[in-house]
Amino acid sequence: MIETIMVVGAGFMGSGIAQVASQAEYNVILNDLDQSRLQRGLKAIEENLNRRVNAGKMNLTDKQSIERRINPSTNVDDAKAADFVIEAVFEDFEVKKNVLQTIDEICRPEVIFASNTSSILITKLASTVRRQGSFVGMHFFSPVPATKLVEIVGGLRTTIETIVAAQEIVNRMQKVSIRVKDVPGFLVNRINNAMRNEAYNCLMEGIASVEEIDIAVKLALGHPMGPFEVADMVGLDIALSVAESLFNGYRDIRWRPNVLLEKLVIAGDLGRKTGMGWYNYSAGQKTPRHDLQY
Repeated sequence: MIETIMVVGAGFMGSGIAQVASQAEYNVILNDLDQSRLQRGLKAIEENLNRRVNAGKMNLTDKQSIERRINPSTNVDDAKAADFVIEAVFEDFEVKKNVLQTIDEICRPEVIFASNTSSILITKLASTVRRQGSFVGMHFFSPVPATKLVEIVGGLRTTIETIVAAQEIVNRMQKVSIRVKDVPGFLVNRINNAMRNEAYNCLMEGIASVEEIDIAVKLALGHPMGPFEVADMVGLDIALSVAESLFNGYRDIRWRPNVLLEKLVIAGDLGRKTGMGWYNYSAGQKTPRHDLQY
């Protein structure tokens, strides 16, 4: 029986997953080796819950119960208490491999591993541990507390029992799961990256500005955020990593990462988290930037 979920990685995605797992009344271990990142993750959860309380969507007692079920951790040995592990560290194969192999040595054999990877093949990640049958992709979308969809991705050796266990957790979190084949970028990011690439092309061809493209996508297509706004929220380093995974996976020029996106990442302009991305956030609010050179 799954009672305790360990979320490894307390960043934007990991903290969101920890929150929804606790809201589903799982005991949660939120683990991150970086104490400052762990504290930022806990603060983000508190702020999210406070907004729900202030909006009348949650009472204070429920908020406090959710927070009590989240146990912060900087010690990987805490994985001994986990019944289910969700890896949510940086979107890099080597980083994920090191984390998964470390925890694999600690967890009980029956513990299921899930990865929140947005683009790396589940079969490739599963091959790094001894529990390939009990390894599954659970791709949440940002912001996790507000977005209903979770892609469930089985690797080559993932058992149906593992798939079902992941689906049951998603259902208990009051989210919707879809089964997706194990291909680069899975389903949503493949579609989303195609749209982003076209938005980048329109920008570089001078058809419209960053702001105008975002406005058009929101008002004409009904998206809550434009492609540049989403990229800044998720992180341009993550967006580039996904683009590179698609390009390397399909070896098709249409997935080639955009050169301006690459330049922004090289410059350290990663979006909201650095104060500068496709927009300027240095003054505490989103404003256009006029220094992008195409």
